[in-house]
Amino acid sequence: MTEEKTKSKNFTSILIPTSLYKKLEEKMKETEFSSVSSLVTHIVREYLAKLKEEKEVFSEEEEEEIKERLRALGYID
Repeated sequence: MTEEKTKSKNFTSILIPTSLYKKLEEKMKETEFSSVSSLVTHIVREYLAKLKEEKEVFSEEEEEEIKERLRALGYID
């Protein structure tokens, strides 16, 4: 299997407005990113990580601590 075919299996294309692409292209020049694709990948990963953090109100450790306190108070078994 050629390298090009391997690469295509690991990536996909998305469509964005040209005006947005041009803005990203200008921003990219101010960063260490070498392509708009790598910049967009970084932005999307950060966004998804932030969403995950917002979803998790308590860490597993904090949740267990709360459960222990509720057990000690007799609210749960």
